[in-house]
Amino acid sequence: MKRSRFTEEQIIAILKEQESGVKTADVCRKHGISEATFYKYKAKFGGMEVSDARRLKALEDENAKLKRLLAEAMLDNAMLKDVATKKW
Repeated sequence: MKRSRFTEEQIIAILKEQESGVKTADVCRKHGISEATFYKYKAKFGGMEVSDARRLKALEDENAKLKRLLAEAMLDNAMLKDVATKKW
């Protein structure tokens, strides 16, 4: 997945700028993003504060780590079952 060139804090600042009354097109032009990207950011970070965004990022990282660990454990389990069923 491609990394965003903006941090969560910057994205929230962009969203707050639009909420303060600046037109969406002007905000997008100023920051060099498309309106589709703006609305994607709004769907993900809309109504959040910076601390909420940091917590969300930490939880997403932890979730990815746990999924990776689970996948490795399942592969190990499948490999051991395969070895156990073979006749020596």
